[in-house]
Amino acid sequence: MDITVIIAAIAGLAVGVGIGTVIFKAGLKKKGSAIITEAEKEAESIKKDKILQAKEKFLELKSEHEAQIAKREAKMQERHDKLKSRERSASQMLEQNKRKEKDVDRLKQQLERKLEANERKEKDLERMHRQQVEQLEVISGLSGEDAKAQLMEALREEAKTEAAASIANTIEEAKLTANQEAKKIVIQTIQRTATEQAIENAVSVFNIENDDVKGRIIGREGRNIRALEAATGVEIIVDDTPEAIILSCFDPVRREIARLSMHKLVTDGRIHPARIEEVVSKTSKQIEEEIAEIGKRTAIDLGIHGLHPELIRMVGRMKYRSSYGQNLLQHSREVANMCAVMASELGLNPKLAKRAGLLHDIGKVPSEETDLPHAILGMQMAEKYGEKPDVCNAIGAHHDEIEMKSLISPIIQVCDAISGARPGARRQVAESYIQRLKELEDLAMSFRGVEKAYAIHAGRELRVIVGSEKVGDADASQISFDITQKIQNEMTYPGQVKVTVIRETRAVNVAK
Repeated sequence: MDITVIIAAIAGLAVGVGIGTVIFKAGLKKKGSAIITEAEKEAESIKKDKILQAKEKFLELKSEHEAQIAKREAKMQERHDKLKSRERSASQMLEQNKRKEKDVDRLKQQLERKLEANERKEKDLERMHRQQVEQLEVISGLSGEDAKAQLMEALREEAKTEAAASIANTIEEAKLTANQEAKKIVIQTIQRTATEQAIENAVSVFNIENDDVKGRIIGREGRNIRALEAATGVEIIVDDTPEAIILSCFDPVRREIARLSMHKLVTDGRIHPARIEEVVSKTSKQIEEEIAEIGKRTAIDLGIHGLHPELIRMVGRMKYRSSYGQNLLQHSREVANMCAVMASELGLNPKLAKRAGLLHDIGKVPSEETDLPHAILGMQMAEKYGEKPDVCNAIGAHHDEIEMKSLISPIIQVCDAISGARPGARRQVAESYIQRLKELEDLAMSFRGVEKAYAIHAGRELRVIVGSEKVGDADASQISFDITQKIQNEMTYPGQVKVTVIRETRAVNVAK
């Protein structure tokens, strides 16, 4: 019973499932048809919209294309108009060129006619000139070549005389102008430079309070004085001079070391050979330090920077050197200042000139003995310690040992001569002074026609008297020039020498 019910239930369930499936499929099919229909309608609507959009885009592109075409056509029309305008302008220019060519041809024909007329006139003039020359030759009895030679000779002599006079006038004017300018610059330079004059010699005097100190300095059997002389290299003269001891040496540095050492020994009171060596050694170091300090201070005072330490030391040693009685450091400072002023007046570099002026005599304070001239030695030192070529050349050329290669070199030479030639700056030996005057007079007497020669104004002027029957006025000017050239080439002198040639004609008669 139960199984039958179960089977019946299962069968009913199966039938229900089948009927439900059929009904579901039928509904699903109806829904699918509706969806498809709706999709077709929507697709048709979308298609119509796309077609409308495509038509609108096509119309828009078409209008843009037509606008571009119209714009291009307008540009082409504008270019066409410009080309037509240029063609018209070219045509007008061609017509103008044709008219100008015609005018040029006409002018050319006129010029050719004028040239032909001028040639005919020239031929006529040449024919007339030949006829006149032939007539002149017949009248004068001279050929054309002879007359030309005489005329040229006369013109040559006249030109020579006029040229000599013109040259003399030009030289005088140039000398006057140059002398005025040179004197102005030199005077301004000297006035703006003021240094003390210092005359030094080869001895120093050590003052003492009483003569008892002399015995202590001499020592037992002269031991102390011998030790001092050996340590300092200075000759110590102890004589009857009251309250003074003489220190004699050509080296001022050694004299200064000896003077300071003796001052320390006398002040301390302990004077014996061991103490003397100790004091001299300390004093020597002190002097070396002082020399370096003097060099630095000098460079700072003059505004010179970048000097090598060895050059600074040489500048300091100049304080203890003299040149013809003139203190070398003061001389170098003076030359440096004058060089700077003169270089500024001439538009050159004043710092470079001042540097060369300070260093121009460093060859006089070498640490080692040498037989080279001080100018060449100084130049070599400057090159060794990295100075500029212009400075080195100025140092080496300030006494004409080498050729001057820069504008600063003659300034150094001139300022060196000015500093040394000042009255009282240096001592001059009377014999050398007289010898220089005699050489000037002998040099003038060596010229033809010179009768007498006198060196005056301390050798700054030379007056030459020539014979009027042997020397003409033009020759006198030439002799003056030749004498000055010979003095420049053969003699060494400070400043300048003025040469005056005097020629006079005297007519003397005696009434009886």
